[in-house]
Amino acid sequence: MPPPAADGQTEVRKMLRDVLVGREDPEGFFAMCVSILGHRETRTLFPSLIQPLSTANRALHSILISIYQEYFTKTEDDELELVLALSLLEMKDHQPPAPSQESQLLQPGDGQNQSSSVQLSSGSKSQGSNDTQPADVQGTKKNTDSAQTGPWRKESPPQTTKETELLKRIQLDKHKKQTPGTGQTVSQQDTVRADDEMIRAEDLNQSEKPKRSKNRRQRRKGAGQQLLGLPGSPSAPPPVLLWFRRDLRLCDNPALMGSLEVGAPVIPVFIWSPEEEEGPGITVAMGGACKYWLHQALSCFSSSLERIGSHLVFLKANKEGNEVGSSLQMLKELVKETGARTVLANALYEPWLKERDDAVVSALQKEGVECRMFHSYCLRDPYSVSTEGVGLRGIGSVSHFMSCCKQNPSSTLGVPLDPPVSLPSPSCWPQGAPLDTLGLARMPRRKDGTTIDWAANIRTSWDFSEDGAHARLDAFLHDGVYRYEKESGRADAPNTSSLSPYLHFGQLSPRWLLWDAKGARCRPPKFQRKLAWRDLAYWQLTLFPDLPWESLRPPYKALRWSSDRSHLKAWQRGKTGYPLVDAAMRQLWLTGWMNNYMRHVVASFLIAYLHLPWQEGYRWFQDTLVDADVAIDAMMWQNGGMCGLDHWNFVMHPIDAAMTCDPYGSYVRKWCPELADLPDELIHKPWKCPASVLRRAGVVFGQTYPERIITDLEGRRNQSLQDVALVRREFEQYVDKRSGCDLVPLPPRLVSEALGLSHMGGAVVKEGKQFLLPVITRMEFKHQLEDPDADAASNPYNAVLKGYVSRKRDETIAFLNERDFTASVMYEGAQRRERLESDYRRMEGLPLLPSPRGRARRTPTAKDRFSIVPGGAVTSLK
Repeated sequence: MPPPAADGQTEVRKMLRDVLVGREDPEGFFAMCVSILGHRETRTLFPSLIQPLSTANRALHSILISIYQEYFTKTEDDELELVLALSLLEMKDHQPPAPSQESQLLQPGDGQNQSSSVQLSSGSKSQGSNDTQPADVQGTKKNTDSAQTGPWRKESPPQTTKETELLKRIQLDKHKKQTPGTGQTVSQQDTVRADDEMIRAEDLNQSEKPKRSKNRRQRRKGAGQQLLGLPGSPSAPPPVLLWFRRDLRLCDNPALMGSLEVGAPVIPVFIWSPEEEEGPGITVAMGGACKYWLHQALSCFSSSLERIGSHLVFLKANKEGNEVGSSLQMLKELVKETGARTVLANALYEPWLKERDDAVVSALQKEGVECRMFHSYCLRDPYSVSTEGVGLRGIGSVSHFMSCCKQNPSSTLGVPLDPPVSLPSPSCWPQGAPLDTLGLARMPRRKDGTTIDWAANIRTSWDFSEDGAHARLDAFLHDGVYRYEKESGRADAPNTSSLSPYLHFGQLSPRWLLWDAKGARCRPPKFQRKLAWRDLAYWQLTLFPDLPWESLRPPYKALRWSSDRSHLKAWQRGKTGYPLVDAAMRQLWLTGWMNNYMRHVVASFLIAYLHLPWQEGYRWFQDTLVDADVAIDAMMWQNGGMCGLDHWNFVMHPIDAAMTCDPYGSYVRKWCPELADLPDELIHKPWKCPASVLRRAGVVFGQTYPERIITDLEGRRNQSLQDVALVRREFEQYVDKRSGCDLVPLPPRLVSEALGLSHMGGAVVKEGKQFLLPVITRMEFKHQLEDPDADAASNPYNAVLKGYVSRKRDETIAFLNERDFTASVMYEGAQRRERLESDYRRMEGLPLLPSPRGRARRTPTAKDRFSIVPGGAVTSLK
C-alpha cells in the first residue's frame, strides 16, 4: 500500500533540507519525490512543496522547476527511444541477475555517489533492471528491509515507465560526468545510514529542546567521522568564496551555513593582511602571541575542513610599490580566477575593519558580485546598540549597557547552528600559498643561527583546535563553574574557564557558549555577565575608535607619568621584587595568559605604584596575551588608568591582594620557584623574613631573587592621588561643579540619540559644538579635590582593597575582635572596682590593699573557650 499523502510530503520536506545543504542534487531529489509520491501526486504537489525555495534560494528553485517541467512535457516517443537505448546499454555492460535474487539495488559502478544515491523499491522489479550487487550489500539490504527502519524504507507505489526512465537517465548522466579526482563513489548502505543519522539528529533537536547542549556536542563529535566529499561538476554553478577571518570553526558559523544554502561549490579562503589588521593608530592588534595562536588555529581548522571534503586556501596580501596590500585586491583576483559570483563572511566590529569590509562589499557589488556579512562575533551587534529610553547616566558600566540592550532589542539570538557534514568542492581550486609563508609563527634567531623558540611553553599549555575549545568548555561546565561565582579570583586553582582565546579567534561562538552555560546545572550569573562585558567593550570601541591609544577623559592626558624604563622592564620580565606581581607576569610570558583578577593586580601596580602610563601596559598585553583583544584590553586599561568611561573603584595592593588570590603561596611557588621554601606567612613579603629563614630557603636578594624596585608603597600611592587632584584642578572645565564627576566629550552618535535625531532619517550631529557628559568618577578623587595634599590614609574613600581568604577567616577575625572587646570591658570593670575600693578605704581611714607584685598568668585549658582560636589562623594574621 502506498504511504499516506501526508507522510510522503513529510519525507519530501526532510529531503529538501538535504538539497539545501548540498547532500542531495536536484535531479536525485526529484526522482525520490516521484518514487515516494507517485506520478500523479508529484505533478500536483511538487510546485507547492518547493515554494519556500523561491525566497530562500531562487537558483535552486528555478533548477527544480525546470526539471519538473521537462519531466512532465516529454512525449511518449522520446521516452520509448530513451528506454530502448538504455536497455541495449545494460545488456552490453552487465551480466544477467541470479533467479534467487530477492532485492535489487543500483550498482555502485554506475557512477552512483552520495549526493544522488537512489534505492529502487520492490515495486520496480517488473521494470527489468539487470544490475548486480555484491553479496554483503545484498545481505545488508535484506536486514534493513526486514527491520523497516529509516525514512527510505517505506513501501513505494509501483513505478511507471516515466519514473524508471528518469532514474536510469540520472544514473547514465552521473556515469558520464564523473571524472577521476572530482567524484567519490560510496555504497548505498553508507549513504542510507548517513541520511538516517542526520534526519534522526534533526528530529531529536526539534523534539527535545531541553537537552540541546548535550545533543549538539554529540552531533559535533560525530560529524567529523563522516567523510563526504561532494564531487565537482563541469556544469556546476559558480563557486562561493567563503572568507574566513576570526571565525575559525564549523559549529554555529552563519557564513558557513549561508554558503551551503547557495547550492554551489564552496572555496574557503583566509587572507592575511597585517596592515589592515593594525588600523590607523597604535593598536598592536596582532602581537607575537596572537600571531602564533592564529598560525596553530589555522592549521587545525584546515584539517577540520579536510575531514569534510574541503580545505582552506591561504593567501597573503602583497604590497605593490608603496601601497599597502589589500584584501579587496586579493578577492578581486580570486573572483577573476574562479568565476565566483558570491562572497560571504562573518562581520568584524573594529571600526577600521568595518570600514574595510564596507569598502569590499561596495566594490564587489559594483562588479556584479554578491557580498554578504553575517553577525556572529558578539552576542549583540555593537552598531545596533542604542541609549534611547535609557539615557546616558551610568554609561560605561555593564548594567547600563544591559539596560540599553533590553530597552532596544534587536533580532532574536536564535539557536546555535550544528556543523555541516560536508562541503561541496569546486572542480578546480585556486592557487594558494603555504601557511608558513604568512610569517605568523616566525621565530627570532641568535647570531649563531640557532632559533629562539619562545612559544614552547605556549604549545604545551593549549590545544589550539576547535575540539580543544569544546573540551575546555565541557570540563569547565562539569567542574569549575561551581566555584566560579565566589572563587573566580583564585590564582592557585583552575576556577576560570580559560576560553577567552577561543572566543577571540572565533573557535567558539559566544552564542554556543551562552546556550551551553544556560543548559548547565549551575548557572552563575557572574559567568554569563562576562559575555556582556565583552559586548560592552566593542560598543565602546565603535563609539571611540581611538580608545586603544587616547585617554577618554581630557584632564588625565596631562598626568605626570614616570619615565623610568628600568621599572617598566622589571615589570615586563617579572622582576619587581613583589612575588605576586612577578608570578603573574612570568605566567603571562610563559603561557600567554593569566586570569582576570591577576590582570587587575599587575595593572594596579603599574599605574598606581610605578606611575607608568596605561598605554605601556596595554601594548605589552597586546603583544604577550594569546587572547589579546583590542576592544577589551583598551577598555580595561583605560578604566584601570583612571581615564576610561568607568573608573575602577578599587586598587589592588601587591601584597594584601594575595590573601584573596593566593593565600597559601601555591601560585607564587609555581611561577617563582626560587621562593618555594619560604613559609606561607612570609612568601608574599620575603623582605620581612629573618636572615636565618632566607638562608635555609636559599634566597639571596639581588642574586636568586630581585630586590624591590620600590619600597615606599604608601608614599607612591599618595603621590598618585595628589597627581590626579592636581590635573582635575588645572582642568576644572572638565569637572562637574555640582556632582564632582569628570566630564567627557560625547561622540556624535550618542549626541544624536540623546537629542532624538536618530529617528529623523538617521541624522547624526556633525562636528561643531562639544557636548560634555558627567561620567562615573571614583569617590576618593572627589574627596581628594577638596584637599589635594592629603594622604591616602586620611581619605575616607580609600580605594585600596584589603584581601580576604575565605568565610572561615572572616569568622576567625570576628571571634578575635569579640574576644578582645570582651577582655577590654572586663579589664575596665576590674580597674573601676579597684578604684572605688581604694577611694572607699581612704575615706574610712582603712589601710589600702597591697598592690600585686606581678601579673597573674592564665594557664590555657581545652575547656577555656577564650584560649582556643578556630582554624589556627592567629599566627598568619599577626
